[in-house]
Amino acid sequence: MQTKLTLRLDDALVRKAKKWAKIHQISLSEAIATFFEQLPDPDQPVELSSWTQSLVGVLKIEDNIDNSEVLQEQYLDYLEDKYQ
Repeated sequence: MQTKLTLRLDDALVRKAKKWAKIHQISLSEAIATFFEQLPDPDQPVELSSWTQSLVGVLKIEDNIDNSEVLQEQYLDYLEDKYQ
C-alpha cells in the first residue's frame, strides 16, 4: 500500500532534488523512498563500522567537562602526536 506524503521544503532544495532525480532517471518519489529505506530501523541498535569503532576512545574526556575548547585542544594534541 502506498500513502501520499506532503513535504514542505525550500524551493531551491526541491529544484536541486528534481534535477538530481532527472539525472539519475528516477522519480523524485522513488529517490525519497530509497533514502527512507536506507534509514536505520529505530528498533534495532546501530552497529558501528570497524573504522568508526577504531576511533572509540581516541579522545579522553574527563567527567563533567562540556567544553568544546578542551575537546578541540585534545584533538589537536592527538593529531600532533599522530603525525610527528
